Amino acid sequence: MPLASTRRTGLVDQVITQLKAQIDSGEWSIGDRIPTEAELSDQLEVGRNTVREAVRALAHTGLLEIRQGAGTFVRASSELGGALRRRLKRSELRENFEVRRALELEAARLAALRHTDDDLAAIDTAMGERLAAWRSRDMQAFVEADFAFHKAVVAATHNSLLIELYDDIAQAVYESIAHTVYEEAPEALTEDPALDHQRLADAIHAGDADGALREAACYLDELVTQAGP
Repeated sequence: MPLASTRRTGLVDQVITQLKAQIDSGEWSIGDRIPTEAELSDQLEVGRNTVREAVRALAHTGLLEIRQGAGTFVRASSELGGALRRRLKRSELRENFEVRRALELEAARLAALRHTDDDLAAIDTAMGERLAAWRSRDMQAFVEADFAFHKAVVAATHNSLLIELYDDIAQAVYESIAHTVYEEAPEALTEDPALDHQRLADAIHAGDADGALREAACYLDELVTQAGP
């Protein structure tokens, strides 16, 4: 390989390392739009072509997503997360529900054992918004609040690896919630959809790990069954 290409490749690798460090440190979170190509070029003091190659490489691994006309966004916090996201795009709805079930059952149990007052406040806030959205028949707000509830339960586990794994499948979780609300509702939702999640929230409040596990299993098993064979 010519010497010029070697130096160029090394420079791209250095930029990749720096961009990954921004993600690893949490400076850039999942969903964030990163600085523009021109801004990164100025900050890193490298050419725009070098930045472009580094960004494309990270987009290929699934860490970044390039949206034409909108910018480049963080899609995953690790290469594993990027691989999971790519794999989830090829999976069936039932498979997504089953993976979600595996993570959320353990999350419910751990949340009951490890929650803080702030965690309970976040869970209760999401529950309130979820119920208000359902009563006003604002389905988009309902999806957002339901998603926030599940994220709050996972956060209450204080298990950093579980939280990161859940973040990595968060888009699939959000889409599964939206599928249930928009494509199955009202048949797939109970008359008062707050009841199932409220029982889970109550079990977490009470520190009842077995009860939280049982309540989470009730609605998650139903989702898996509805997804079909």
